[in-house]
Amino acid sequence: MRNDLGELSGFAIVAEERSFTRAAARLGISQSALSHSIRGLEKRLGLQLLARTTRSVSPTAAGSALLQDLAPALERIERAVAETRKQRESPTGRIRLIIPRTATQMVILPKLAQFARAYPEIVLEVTSSNDPVDLVAGEYDAGVQLGEFIQRDMIAVRVTRDMRLAVVGSPRYFKSHTVPRKPQDLKDHSCIGFRFSNGLYRWEFEKGRKALTVSPQGPASFDDPALVIQAVLNGVGIGTAMEETLRDMISEGRLIQVLRDWCPTFQGYFLYYPSRRNQPAALSALIDTLRLSD
Repeated sequence: MRNDLGELSGFAIVAEERSFTRAAARLGISQSALSHSIRGLEKRLGLQLLARTTRSVSPTAAGSALLQDLAPALERIERAVAETRKQRESPTGRIRLIIPRTATQMVILPKLAQFARAYPEIVLEVTSSNDPVDLVAGEYDAGVQLGEFIQRDMIAVRVTRDMRLAVVGSPRYFKSHTVPRKPQDLKDHSCIGFRFSNGLYRWEFEKGRKALTVSPQGPASFDDPALVIQAVLNGVGIGTAMEETLRDMISEGRLIQVLRDWCPTFQGYFLYYPSRRNQPAALSALIDTLRLSD
């Protein structure tokens, strides 16, 4: 019965026009094709829906009863299709985003007011997650993630420049602890870990041809980088976060950056999404707003 919707719509238009000729012209099909469609519908229902003479067409009692429920339903379907088409043609609707909290602060929040003014009919639904996520399975429209974590079948648009991790401690902490000069010195320090859902992030270092990783050993680990830095500010130990987010605290002397010459740059954040085909206008507007300019 997959053709029923089209046939029911054809029936409603014939009943409204009281003419197969006018209804066929409105639908852009031949009169014979429309007549054949209606006969097929009547045969499956086992009821005559339209009374026909050589001069006129009108609904039967069964046809009139069907139209009472059918007409509003078809109108709702037409409105729903129009609203869906509108999302393609104009920036409107909801965009579901999955994004690490740090990236929200760096990428979304600085441009959110500008975006909201330019596109008042778009609503961003932002979910925070540090982990790479399957957008399709999670029913997200797009995500933001570090380039190294994005799957190759995704479309990726750069939204930040290359970045670097900063290793920092507070002046209070370094009053009673020596400043580490090389990664191996961290074994003598309280290191506050940052945790993904599948485990603790291993600190990565590189200098010339030397490369090594360190598993942070300390009194606490967090899945929120802001809490890592709060613990560092409180003198608990040494921690890491994106250098860009710590510049003010470092310049103000609230944090002391160490091992900078051992911290390499890496690809920054990218907005990623599954396909360019039939892209909603709202998502196109977000991409244009967040895209890193040269």
